[in-house]
Amino acid sequence: MTVQGSSRLRVTVDGKFFRLGDAKFHVKGAAYGPFAPHASGQPFLSPEQTLADFKQLRQLGANVVRVYNVPPRWMLDLAEGEGLRFLVGIPWSHHLCFLNSSEQRAGAVEAVQKAVSACGQHPAVFAFCIANEIAPDVVRWSGAQKVERFLDELVLAARRIDPGCLCTFANYPPTEFLRPQEMDFACFNIYLHSRQPFSNYLTRLQMIADTRPLVLGEFGIDSLREGEDRQAEILSWSIELAFRAGLAGTVVFSFTDEWFRDGRLVEDWKMGLTTTNRVPRPAFAAVERAFQQAPYFDLGRVPRVSVVVASYNGARTLRSCLESLERQNYPDYEVILVDDGSTDETQKLVQPRRDGTSAFSWCNRVGMGRARSRI
Repeated sequence: MTVQGSSRLRVTVDGKFFRLGDAKFHVKGAAYGPFAPHASGQPFLSPEQTLADFKQLRQLGANVVRVYNVPPRWMLDLAEGEGLRFLVGIPWSHHLCFLNSSEQRAGAVEAVQKAVSACGQHPAVFAFCIANEIAPDVVRWSGAQKVERFLDELVLAARRIDPGCLCTFANYPPTEFLRPQEMDFACFNIYLHSRQPFSNYLTRLQMIADTRPLVLGEFGIDSLREGEDRQAEILSWSIELAFRAGLAGTVVFSFTDEWFRDGRLVEDWKMGLTTTNRVPRPAFAAVERAFQQAPYFDLGRVPRVSVVVASYNGARTLRSCLESLERQNYPDYEVILVDDGSTDETQKLVQPRRDGTSAFSWCNRVGMGRARSRI
């Protein structure tokens, strides 16, 4: 789907991953801001500094920038020019018991619709994050099901403005039990500094995400307490483990130490890949290397894999399934189609033609990656 007035495509959901046109879109992101409000009251930097930051983000290998306020149009245009897309956070009073107040609920819906309208289906928008880390005591007070239903209402409100937009909410471990149904993908903020617990929790999150794509919306390390070398090490293996676990992407917190919260600059944390003066830390180079490899990290070993496709009267979707398998880049696999007595066009679809060829190259030869087939 193209955006009106632009030749650029919008990111869409494709199974457990995202797609941009014919190619998969793997989220490689960094959090950005919020910053101290300037004269207009917006929590963003000048266009000149923003452009310089975007160029540095592209050097990092990032394709997504997570912001916590709705970016103005000029910022969207700058991002588009640098090949970046926004995960747009929408601020509203989700830290309060919002379900107790009809005014707060209406304010949340209005905030979502204003944010989606302001972005105007801009091609630099990847998705909208309609809430971030709802406090567990708020969820306990209001009830998980009521919170889930309200989050779903916010997504539907966004889609009334832009039916093609992607929506999520950034959950975290204290409220991992929330299961809203309208989210296009699952998004979790997690801060675990030990390799095995981190890997184990990614497996759990994949179970929670179920059939939706899973994105790490935040993960990061405070270099002030952990040290810069430790920060680089942890971020490096975190990105690798995330993509090895089949996640659709990751967002590092954060691009820079410059961070404004609760009316003041935060000075007792240094979680940036760069300093406030944009001097790269060792973590910047580590993330850059990881993003260059992602999602195709070295497997170490490549055992033979058999992909078994069981089908009964599945001709309607079988072609797209087999074409997808044909595009796999695993170096040693075979495809086995098990046809359970289909009465539709399945056999015609896969049987060799009179000249011995077939619609699928893997039916005819030992092809790319030594792929073979059996029917």
